[in-house]
Amino acid sequence: MRVPDLGPRGQGWVVLQLILIALIALAGAPRSVVTGLAGTALVVLGSALMVTGGVMAFLGMQALGSSFTPNPRPLEAGQLVESGIYGRVRHPIYGGVVLGALGWGVLNGSLLAVVLTGLLLLVFTLKSIREEGWLADQYPGYRDYASRTRRFFPGLI
Repeated sequence: MRVPDLGPRGQGWVVLQLILIALIALAGAPRSVVTGLAGTALVVLGSALMVTGGVMAFLGMQALGSSFTPNPRPLEAGQLVESGIYGRVRHPIYGGVVLGALGWGVLNGSLLAVVLTGLLLLVFTLKSIREEGWLADQYPGYRDYASRTRRFFPGLI
């Protein structure tokens, strides 16, 4: 599948994701009022998703260190990281942002935010496909690494 670059470093992908994240944030406010057991369940589930997503994204950024860039084209001086959370998933930051966005939608009872999160997942999937082409060009062992790790979530996708 040929995915467009959207700029020399893939900056257009970053712009798309930021627009979607802003729309998801806006779609979750004002908060929908769901009361009783259902409201409590939404708060607990949404909060758990947001915390899990935040931890995933933080661990991903921490593991990359100076190799971190929001753009899909890797830094020339970067290193391929396969340890820590990257031993389980190839794109924990993207997965973490998706979980956090989904949690925001659930927490606020916003079907629109949940639907937009599905669109964000699609953007991250396309962005990661473009990124993985560049990673494979830069790091000879990338294809082998990709064959043994999931894209966003351990045991899922």
